[in-house]
Amino acid sequence: MGRVTAWVASGLATVLVFVALLLPNEPERLSPGAFARIPGEAICGVALLLVLRPGVRRVVAVLGGTVLGLSTLLSLLDMGFRSVLVRPFDPVLDWILFDDAQEFLGDSIGRAGAFGATIGVALLVVALLVLMVLSVVRLSRLVVRHSALATRATLAVGTLWVLCAALGVQVSGTAVAARSTAGLAQSRVQQVRAGLADREAFAEESAVDSFRGTPADRLLTGLRGKDVLFVFIESYGRSAVQDSEMASEVGAVLADGSRRLGAAGFSSRSAFLTSPTAGGGSWLAHATFASGLWIDNQQRYRDLTAGDRLTLTGAFRRSGAWRTVGVMPGVTRAWPEGRFYGLDDVYDSRNLGYEGPGFSWAPVPDQYSLSAFERLEHGQPGRDPLMAEIILTSSHNPWAPIPTMLDWDEIGDGSVYESVKKAGKDPKEVWKDPARVRTEYRRAIEYSLNSLISYVETYGGDDTVVVFLGDHQPVPTVTRNRHGRDVPVTIVARDPAVLGRISGWGWQEGLKPGPAAPVWRMDAFRDRFLAAYGPR
Repeated sequence: MGRVTAWVASGLATVLVFVALLLPNEPERLSPGAFARIPGEAICGVALLLVLRPGVRRVVAVLGGTVLGLSTLLSLLDMGFRSVLVRPFDPVLDWILFDDAQEFLGDSIGRAGAFGATIGVALLVVALLVLMVLSVVRLSRLVVRHSALATRATLAVGTLWVLCAALGVQVSGTAVAARSTAGLAQSRVQQVRAGLADREAFAEESAVDSFRGTPADRLLTGLRGKDVLFVFIESYGRSAVQDSEMASEVGAVLADGSRRLGAAGFSSRSAFLTSPTAGGGSWLAHATFASGLWIDNQQRYRDLTAGDRLTLTGAFRRSGAWRTVGVMPGVTRAWPEGRFYGLDDVYDSRNLGYEGPGFSWAPVPDQYSLSAFERLEHGQPGRDPLMAEIILTSSHNPWAPIPTMLDWDEIGDGSVYESVKKAGKDPKEVWKDPARVRTEYRRAIEYSLNSLISYVETYGGDDTVVVFLGDHQPVPTVTRNRHGRDVPVTIVARDPAVLGRISGWGWQEGLKPGPAAPVWRMDAFRDRFLAAYGPR
């Protein structure tokens, strides 16, 4: 019985190490063919163990197991990040994102569930590292105990590996002679070096600012007296207007919106901006749009918000011609960045007066956020012109349950949404089927667009100017890795002079940009906007 147990333990250790050595770091490469390969690192490892002294051998086995465990953990993180953010995990810059992940879980499944999930993940990480070390140590003893057989096997398999590498033998498009772990380790080193060098590169980029010294009386002169609203619609990407499964429905909402706003005297122009992020990281897109710098990681974001660069919203405040406010329903705690963005006041989930339920991650429905903005700021008599940055969060993952449109006069303090939420769908059920996820994403985008269109139609005036855009594409479950990182952007105004200022941009008429609409990098918008609406 003891011998059987020993062989089973050795077999499991072999499988664990074998899987770890061949585990890809991209979800689309995770297939049986990925494990039908010969790991070159295993051959080198066995050869090394055979020539080392016993004391050194044990140390090397422990270190090797630790490194292999960490490499496996990083590969799993890569797959997770690629599934959500469409990029690999950055071991230098991405650790802070785990706080946001835990907060998202808490808002989606409750604080107790999020805490339990965090503990469970921590235990799995520890178990993976311990089991990997124990497995490598066990296999090293097995190799030494059967050194003659191990030597012959190493020579035979090593020869086969060299032949496969020389001949380019493949299985399902993947090379049989694998060196995945070594290649990933090399890419990690390069990634760390790039992350460390990026700080200096960003400092040089941010030192260049064409509008740093622009006098207040020469900023945004073409918009004086206007109420300017910058509205971000969460996860509103090119997929929403071009994917075959949703473009017709979303397009119908935008076409109807163009008709309704046109009847109210408004005109609009649309195009695309390329976001620095995808699947998440909205604040990186917000910072890129406002600063005119490419903010694609957390280090850049921290360095930016710790500085004094003139933001697009800050330019309105510097001019002295606008009261500047932010409506940030997704913010649930102190947000010191508001000062960096030049906002006189910030309304978040705690001071919007909302007494209704949360909708998964979104604490406040979009229509309520706009209603609160009207009540607290835009509808106030005798006020100064407003510049507002408004974040609409109802189209945030997981897209269930979704609020429904109400009459503006029945929204009240939001308690009416209790019955709306109860009638909605369970996100856990929705996420069992990718097709349902895409459907609910589309419905959430439609709700956010309808909320904004109805608000402008109901409360917009001759001096209203709205710039609305997406922050990033949704997760790959929705996009299926199509349509890149572009997001729609639209400018709406009743005064013809406002759109006349951007006639040279070549943007398309209406709320929906077509496939051939212009595409700018998102960091180009600040300078072009400030130039277009500055002195002629």
